[in-house]
Amino acid sequence: MNRSGETWGPYPLILAGAVVAVATALLADLRWGGFALGGTIMVAAALRFAGYGGALAVRSRKTDVITLGVFGFVLVLTSMLLGNNELKAFIMSLFAR
Repeated sequence: MNRSGETWGPYPLILAGAVVAVATALLADLRWGGFALGGTIMVAAALRFAGYGGALAVRSRKTDVITLGVFGFVLVLTSMLLGNNELKAFIMSLFAR
């Protein structure tokens, strides 16, 4: 704990995961990088839900968990759609009239 009384909590872990995911997206494969970044954000949502706030605590716990969870899920879903035409067609058929 530093002098101001603030703790970092799991923030360095999430930051390291995000850096690795972005590096993977830029250097190796966009799909795997997006999947890893979405997974990292969902881990952040789970840690925030479990009460490990630290520097992850920006708003209320409920708002943080919902925002991080939805954003992480959308990133994972989008990365899965990038190379899968069958899954893309199935999801588009759900919204077709």
